[in-house]
Amino acid sequence: MTTEVKLSPRERLLEAAATLTYRDGVGIGVEALCKAAGVSKRSMYQLFESKDELLAVSLKERASAYVATLLPATDDGRSPRERILHVFEQVESQAGAPEFRGCRYLAVQIELKDQSHPASRVAHQVKENLTAFFRAEAERGGASDPDLLARQLSLVFDGASARAGIQADKLTGLVAPTVTTLLDAAGVR
Repeated sequence: MTTEVKLSPRERLLEAAATLTYRDGVGIGVEALCKAAGVSKRSMYQLFESKDELLAVSLKERASAYVATLLPATDDGRSPRERILHVFEQVESQAGAPEFRGCRYLAVQIELKDQSHPASRVAHQVKENLTAFFRAEAERGGASDPDLLARQLSLVFDGASARAGIQADKLTGLVAPTVTTLLDAAGVR
């Protein structure tokens, strides 16, 4: 006998927000979110102050899973160079999936435009954390200018995610050589 875990209305709304906004964008209506979650609008507004809050909470709650799929484990014994390359191998692997639409956190920032929007603030923090990871690894690897390299790697990450997300380019054979060139130029071991 299988036991089915029934998600709460809150969890169903968060899941619907994550799925629909990733697929269709942040402009998705409250009605569509509620319908997908099987929750009334009244219930949604009892659980969340607004659609904006629902989106922000959804992004925040998925951030740790996103980071776990992207970043290598702490103290995994690999060199900083290998740890940085790992991130781009993950993006390349994810980009191969038909449902890949790019980095959800970048997409939210681009779509919303408003830096003060709660979801935009969550997305900004996630992207800042990725740049901080690159900076820390660049420092450990002996980069000549860790801040510049971290910014360059973030630029490549976002550009690769966006281009693959809109199916303008395949990342295979493109991202690793690009990142390797940057790492070589910065002297990262």
